[in-house]
Amino acid sequence: MPLYEIDGGHLRRHDAARFAALGLYERSDLQRLLRDDIAVLSPDLLVVAEEFGNWEDSRRRIDLLAVDKAGHLVVIELKRTDDGGHMELQALRYAAMVSAMSFDEVVAAYEAHLARTRPDDEVDARADLLGWLDVSDGDDPPIVSSDVRIILVSADFGRELTTAVLWLNRFEGMDVRCVRLIPYQIDGRILLDIQQVIPLPEAADYQIRVGRKATEQERRSSDNRDWTRYHIVIDGQSLPDQNKRRAVRLMIESLVARGVPAAAIGKVLTPGRFRPLKGEHHTDEEVQAALTEQYPDVDVRRWFTDHALVENGMTWVVRRIWGRNTEPTLTALRDAFPDARVGFQRAST
Repeated sequence: MPLYEIDGGHLRRHDAARFAALGLYERSDLQRLLRDDIAVLSPDLLVVAEEFGNWEDSRRRIDLLAVDKAGHLVVIELKRTDDGGHMELQALRYAAMVSAMSFDEVVAAYEAHLARTRPDDEVDARADLLGWLDVSDGDDPPIVSSDVRIILVSADFGRELTTAVLWLNRFEGMDVRCVRLIPYQIDGRILLDIQQVIPLPEAADYQIRVGRKATEQERRSSDNRDWTRYHIVIDGQSLPDQNKRRAVRLMIESLVARGVPAAAIGKVLTPGRFRPLKGEHHTDEEVQAALTEQYPDVDVRRWFTDHALVENGMTWVVRRIWGRNTEPTLTALRDAFPDARVGFQRAST
């Protein structure tokens, strides 16, 4: 598939190149580039392992293993060929192998991945994953869905492969996507056209919504926890629905943005859920250090240290865990500051 450049009054044709001719390889080039910028495949992905093969009696390795915000593991397989080979069959085997992974096993894989790729960064793998996942309050450890997503990445896909993928996606719980990478060499530069070809992006958005609803229903059926989500409403306009912990945080942030002092909010909430810190601390690291110093018994992982509120020489942090106190808290905040016109409503299920 050629690209056309408008060059003066004419179209200048640029034919697609081949990865092999450009000296680009699957593992050392394509895999590394996608690992370091996985959002080009999907913005809801966090890479937790590379060349993952933590099972017995197998030397096979998953190119990239990721997790999405809804708690699905995502198997990502790469080929630089023009037909994709039999990568869909290989990916299905891998999906079956990781489908029983627990959250603690995902944490262990992520810890090992961070040790290899970011050895100088002090990252708490468990806290990082908890902050990434869209999980219910008190759900510790979170539930990792047994439905595993698959993303196949190749220079192109043969008809047998695409037919198999379209057929697989008909079944409940299946989410297989094909992303095509087309390289071009133009004036000494290498450009990469990245396109999701199955399903079409607009269909994929719908699939994400349906999948999230199915995951929520799966979780609700497995326990008796409250999975209610809330919309924060500002001047009558509903914001996207949030889980309980993010709904409370978003309401507090919205009130502050509309002129309500953080100190006034602190009088409505209990100190154990909205804490003041002396001094202004602007980065996540600064807030964590101040929280640990001023409240030695506090577990910093249970606080939104990356969403601190700075005001008048003070810093305020919101607790992550709210549980059954969520709706009474939202109600108290709404009623305490009616002039701010910040409210809430339950999201429809």
